Amino acid sequence: MQNAAPDAQLFQLLSGLLHQVEALTNDEEVGLRSKIEALGLEVTKVPSSSTRHLDELEIAKELDKLSMKLDDVDEMISSTVASDPHVQSLLSASADERRNFAGPTGEGDARESEKAPM
Repeated sequence: MQNAAPDAQLFQLLSGLLHQVEALTNDEEVGLRSKIEALGLEVTKVPSSSTRHLDELEIAKELDKLSMKLDDVDEMISSTVASDPHVQSLLSASADERRNFAGPTGEGDARESEKAPM
């Protein structure tokens, strides 16, 4: 269950961004919110202990279904970002805040050293 915390963080981030988009646009995104919540429940769902063992083909089919759901969410997010300059601005500002908040990490140090004049 090591992936539970990153999954929760991802869906909190998505929910937070959606809330900011709704605040900026004064338009409630009911459909997108319900899809993000449903996907979050699906991803974080813990199988019951009585679950039968799936063979590789069944596992592959289930993974394909989840992948299609993720693709749908990605498509909705991408189309919203592409069509709304307010969302683009908000996401850019949010990315800047995350970079500043993250502080010096291995990845951040590499980016900073690329920017710094030698």
